[in-house]
Amino acid sequence: MGSLYRSEEMSLCQLYFQAESAYSCVSELGELGLVQFFDLNPDVNAFQRKFVNEVRRCEEMERKLRFLETELKKDDIQMLDTGDNPDAPAPREMVDLEATFEKLENEMKEVNTNAEALKRNFLELTELKHILRKTQNFLEEADHEHYDYQALTDPSLTDDRATLLDEEEGQSAIGSQPLRLGRLFLPLPIHDILWTAAGQLNLGLTGDVSLEGRDQQAHLGFVTGVILRERIPAFERLLWRACHGNVFLKQAEIESPLEDPSTGDQVNKSVFLIFFQGDKLKSKVKKICEGFRATLYPCPETSEERREMAVGLMTRIEDLNTVLNQTQDHRHRVLVAAAKNIKVWFIKVRKIKAIYHTLNMFNLDVTQKCLIGEGWCPVSDLESIQGALKRGTERSGSTIPSILNRLSTKKVPPTYNRTNRFTAVFQGVVDAYGVATYREVNPAPYTIITFPFLFSVMFGDLGHGVLMFLFALWMVIKEKALGSKKSDNEIWNMFFGGRYIILLMGAFSIYSGFLYNDLYAKSFNLFGSGFYPDPTINDGMYSLNKTYMRDIKDVTLDPNLTYSSNPYPYGMDPIWQFSLNKITFLNSFKMKISVTFGVAQMFFGVLLSISNHRYFHQPVNIFCEFIPQLLFLLVIFVYLVALIFVKWVIYDSTISGCAPSLLIGFINMFLFSYSSDTCSTATWFPGQMYLQMGLVVVAGICVPWMLIIKPFVLKAAHKKKATLIPSSPVSADNVQVITQESTGQQSIDFQHDEETEEFSFAEVFIHQAIHTIEYCLGCVSHTASYLRLWALSLAHAELSEVLWNMVLHIGLSTEGILGAIILFLVFAAWAGLTIAVLLLMEGLSAFLHTLRLHWVEFQSKFYTGDGYPFEPFSFYKISDGSSED
Repeated sequence: MGSLYRSEEMSLCQLYFQAESAYSCVSELGELGLVQFFDLNPDVNAFQRKFVNEVRRCEEMERKLRFLETELKKDDIQMLDTGDNPDAPAPREMVDLEATFEKLENEMKEVNTNAEALKRNFLELTELKHILRKTQNFLEEADHEHYDYQALTDPSLTDDRATLLDEEEGQSAIGSQPLRLGRLFLPLPIHDILWTAAGQLNLGLTGDVSLEGRDQQAHLGFVTGVILRERIPAFERLLWRACHGNVFLKQAEIESPLEDPSTGDQVNKSVFLIFFQGDKLKSKVKKICEGFRATLYPCPETSEERREMAVGLMTRIEDLNTVLNQTQDHRHRVLVAAAKNIKVWFIKVRKIKAIYHTLNMFNLDVTQKCLIGEGWCPVSDLESIQGALKRGTERSGSTIPSILNRLSTKKVPPTYNRTNRFTAVFQGVVDAYGVATYREVNPAPYTIITFPFLFSVMFGDLGHGVLMFLFALWMVIKEKALGSKKSDNEIWNMFFGGRYIILLMGAFSIYSGFLYNDLYAKSFNLFGSGFYPDPTINDGMYSLNKTYMRDIKDVTLDPNLTYSSNPYPYGMDPIWQFSLNKITFLNSFKMKISVTFGVAQMFFGVLLSISNHRYFHQPVNIFCEFIPQLLFLLVIFVYLVALIFVKWVIYDSTISGCAPSLLIGFINMFLFSYSSDTCSTATWFPGQMYLQMGLVVVAGICVPWMLIIKPFVLKAAHKKKATLIPSSPVSADNVQVITQESTGQQSIDFQHDEETEEFSFAEVFIHQAIHTIEYCLGCVSHTASYLRLWALSLAHAELSEVLWNMVLHIGLSTEGILGAIILFLVFAAWAGLTIAVLLLMEGLSAFLHTLRLHWVEFQSKFYTGDGYPFEPFSFYKISDGSSED
């Protein structure tokens, strides 16, 4: 079990590096990942450290790589990930990397700038093309539009009064797009001009056009342009209000979306034509267009000129499109070439940055031209560290070796438990509550078994266990392929990270499902039932028993009335699935085994505490805590478990009706109340009364034993130590030097940082009182807490039965083709609810309850969890993509 049972022994080491070999040595240590360095310059500003310029250069290179990564994602180009883990480049290679990244960045920026300019030009030509086409369509259809000229020339309408054009009367079209003018108030001369322009003249698109009609002359001007489609309503309203209705607006949607050259997004735009009279309205219209960020374009006056301009536009658009395609191809080639190496470049730059960041934590010895670093190292890996320093020195070409010196210290070392892919998830479950104190017993190896087992007690269903097991097995088999995808989905990463614990939970659930004989709320009848409600059918024939089990609907099993053959060989008898008193029986059974499992786990936790006391040389804790705690648990709760088994053995079906009550008998045990008047209060065996009275007395003695003795023992030990320290002033140092080579004694010194610290009896007594009360009350509450095993098992079984009877039974109860169709539809609903409710929701609930049982009920008996994790300087996280430093 190695360091998984107890954390690795750590040593504080001091390392001396020559200036020319420091980079290579730290690089080798990063590849090894076994040294946790201290920052020896905590008061020095980050901008005042020796290698701050190198760190800035690395950050600049990272910025350029992130820019390239962004461009790759824009073009949806996959970055090649070969899984290679290149060595950290030499310092002289930084210049080459910087030059490469600078060249790529400049080239990409130049390509992007040119592409944006070309796209902007392409957008303008495309918009102008749509304006020419829409305008031509409008003017061609304008000849066919009809206006009520008589209404416009009605003498009752004067020049000072306005004419109202309703929405229905003001509809026109540009191309095939309908146009709604809204409710526009136009002076009478404008009506005449528009009617004359639409019906008789070929409108010019630049400048003003002289129109003569009905003995009056006017000048009609207009502008054309393009605007975002969503701005049209507000644009039209503002034109009408600002110009008091003295404008005429035509607009039509551009069918295909256009690309914004700045953002690359697809936007929808519309072409508009605005007619007006006079320079004052012209100025207003242009300002409004500018405010709405509309783009105005000039157009030729005659139809022939517009056609010629359109032909020239198409030629220019085709040429521009060719240039854009070539530019895009060049950009794609550059990005594809960069995609092959960008993952490796990221790793190299981050390794360089991590090395210089670590070197900034060292002290600089100016006189000897060397760097001094300090950190924690596992004692068992000191030879590997020495080998890494030697390789680093050889790589740098230095002739002076690096030096590793072990230091004596009273600082508490970090906790380091070696794990692999399988044990890491269980260690993570323990560390989530609290990292083990240095060299403390680690609960992780026991959690590997107890966690999935207790989960299966609550989740025990054979079918659900198989589904969970197969899902986890698929993740385990495909773990390399799935792990290389680096998904950003947190839920998937949570499932994938816990694949091994899910695998064991599924396997143990299959085992518990066999014990409960529960498969999607149904039972197996593999060996024939051992119960026969009717003695006339008990002829010993298995086939008859099997037929009876198939045809039975429901039955009440009464031990005094039910005939029984041999018991069911394995697990629960299948006839309980049909029994009306199933819940009564299963509740009693599961409640008792829940208490049994709980007391067994708590008892094991108390036994583990003596391992800590012995390792840390704490005989006071053994005598004043371990022994009374063990006795208190034995005389009350282990005795309760013993009574459960005694009751199962002594009372059979013939006398079970007068079996004493465990609960009442347990209460009377502490009340010293014994009576044989009723069955529930009768004693079970001779001498039970005296035995229980003695157990209660022992439990009562254990409480003051835990509470009082330890504070006085510690006070006497402190007085004795105070008298010994002045007589031998150097003994403490001598002991510290010796303990540097002793595993056990080293931990003692770490537990007591200040040997001459003032002793507070009141504080120690209060702490011990809290500990005593917590343990005594905790034994009661923790035992009751294990009843959640029974409660969740019952809930899971009942939910599964409800889904079967309320959902799937609908399809099974219908015969024929209709029944097959209904079953097909109902099965999908049943399968979805099974996965969503029973596997995910119930599984998560059982997982959280199991987590609580381990964190509180089990680990509180021996586990302190006041340590801090060993976080070595390692390149593994960088290559794994989980860290940037």
